[in-house]
Amino acid sequence: MLDYVGLEADITSEEKMVRDTAREFVDDKVRPDIGDHWIEGTFPTELIEEMGELGFYAPNLEGYGLPGLSETAYGLLMQELEAGDSGLRSMASVQGALVMYPIHAYGSDEQKDAWLEDMGEGKAVGCFGLTEPNHGSNPTAMETYAESDGDGYVLNGTKTWITNSPLADVAIVWARDRSADDTPVRGFLVETDRDGVSTPKIEEKLSLRASVTGQIELTNVHVPEENVLPGVTGMKGPLSCLTQARYGIAWGAIGAARDCFETAREYATDREQFGKPIGSFQIQQEKLAEMATQITTAQLLAYRLAELKERGELRPEQVSMAKRNNVRMARDQSRVAREMLGGNGITADYSPMRHMANLETVYTYEGTHDIHSLILGHDLTGIPAFE
Repeated sequence: MLDYVGLEADITSEEKMVRDTAREFVDDKVRPDIGDHWIEGTFPTELIEEMGELGFYAPNLEGYGLPGLSETAYGLLMQELEAGDSGLRSMASVQGALVMYPIHAYGSDEQKDAWLEDMGEGKAVGCFGLTEPNHGSNPTAMETYAESDGDGYVLNGTKTWITNSPLADVAIVWARDRSADDTPVRGFLVETDRDGVSTPKIEEKLSLRASVTGQIELTNVHVPEENVLPGVTGMKGPLSCLTQARYGIAWGAIGAARDCFETAREYATDREQFGKPIGSFQIQQEKLAEMATQITTAQLLAYRLAELKERGELRPEQVSMAKRNNVRMARDQSRVAREMLGGNGITADYSPMRHMANLETVYTYEGTHDIHSLILGHDLTGIPAFE
């Protein structure tokens, strides 16, 4: 696998084990059928508990049966899962970074006991409700609200583009608390079997098809006081979760790009035209050289982020740079790989066009490419373009 400057020579034996376990899992359990799942618009749900048994959900957290692995190990895991399919990494990323992380960071002991171990084992599935039909890039304008009713809260509103929602047992819903004077944003654990909750699937997606995406519709949904995340109020809650998820995306996109590169390189050395492999032609070699360079640059950025995260020095803006750069890189290089495969590249027998379509979603979610540009612009100039 492409590691042109030998970055993996310095990873620990535990990190190598995580990489190899995930790579073997993807090769054995994901690659044979993922093209069919993508065409049918289904997720391989039979793998959810197996992924839990292998420790693929929030392995960088500690306690509650979670292994507390390094941030590099977590990144390598996301990379290998997305080499299989962005939908696979999205499922694990949402489960770990967007649901288990806020419970772990902001939840009560009772909430942690109720959910973290089961979710870590894949016995329960979670989703994260922030985006709304009218509020994507500006979540502070959310309309979903909660009102105190004496022994808890009543929630109303709609969340959309929610990965895992049709499969989920619990949703972390971010809503305005109208019972407080300044209507702060708070997090609520909402079991999906509660009265008034529905999670319809979004159909006919043309991207990230091997991922189940839906809505969370809340109509007078009562949740008890003990379902409120007690450790955070305001936008710090959801935004800190997004930082965790974006870190994983910055690594995962490299996996998709690397899989495209490896597919194109193998094809270029096997496919013969004009009496020799197409990889012997200068144009094809230039494409491979540029792909390898762009992937290597993204790898260097991801490894640096892991170092900063381990030291507690990672800033959200640095994560924005990596998410922005690495997803754009993967989006661009998947297209190059597809064209190297010629007509064969448009079939599900080869991964690049599937990755290419998936990356349109990854380019958009968890902060669009343009929004991350504005985040960086604000950090570099001190002038917010959002206002």
